[in-house]
Amino acid sequence: MKIKKALFTGLLLLGSIHFSVSQDLLDILENEQKDTTGYITPSFKMTRIAFGHSTEVRSKNILEVFTSTRFWDLPRERSQSFGADKMSTRIALEYGISNRLSFAVGGTTFDGLFDSYLKYKLLTQKKGAKSAPFNITLFQGASYNSSSISSYYAVENDFSNRLSFTSQILISRKFSSDFSFQIAPTFIHKGLMLSDEDKPNFFAMGFGARYKLGPHLSIVSEYYKTFNPIKSADTYGPFALGVNWEVGDVLLQFMLTNARDMVEDTFITQTRNNFNFRNPNLNFGFNATYVIHFKNSLKKK
Repeated sequence: MKIKKALFTGLLLLGSIHFSVSQDLLDILENEQKDTTGYITPSFKMTRIAFGHSTEVRSKNILEVFTSTRFWDLPRERSQSFGADKMSTRIALEYGISNRLSFAVGGTTFDGLFDSYLKYKLLTQKKGAKSAPFNITLFQGASYNSSSISSYYAVENDFSNRLSFTSQILISRKFSSDFSFQIAPTFIHKGLMLSDEDKPNFFAMGFGARYKLGPHLSIVSEYYKTFNPIKSADTYGPFALGVNWEVGDVLLQFMLTNARDMVEDTFITQTRNNFNFRNPNLNFGFNATYVIHFKNSLKKK
């Protein structure tokens, strides 16, 4: 019942943030990222594919309110007869400083992570005399682990060791009006390690895709491969398969995933469960994005 109440309260809060002029989310996004001559319309409508970032950034004076929730069961005989045994929620705000640069802050309930990141749109896919075949966005994120530090961590408990950093080059291409694909070379430095045999630096590659089924519906999938995984524990590549549904001013994302964490340095390197239907391996994920325009002209065009 607590999970039902929390989910209902979250949806109610999202619904209460309503403008006097209601407009379809797809139209709003098209106005936000105007179709300049020669430029290809956005490969991914939102800044996330599933759990990972896309090449899209928020335009100037745009605020994105983002909530993400994961539900999962525990591998024991007595679990919840309704709903899920555990849940984690991340709430974040992303603001467009310019049409190329956006900044965000967020916090997660389950693992006590506070994170922040910058995204910069380096190149936009376009056609014509000065064509560009790809979208390229630079991502730099940092997180702070505020949870209690147990003695099994192989580091001293100080501020610097609670910090982790993620650097990514997001490269996407819109191959057709329906299909977009992205790769994401990734470097991660983690402060907290479980064992002395685990190295603090990780290299990974992300893959993401979106296929448009209709004006307001699309399917998405995402996967990350870590080339030098943690040695002291069994980990798996995070995978997600989901559906994006645009409803009014809100974008809803529903997914099945083996990743319960929602910050890059954790879900890429610390996903402890494989993607299958055994508890607690398969989690249900739910994202909700609300876009607020502080520049009214974007909504009137």
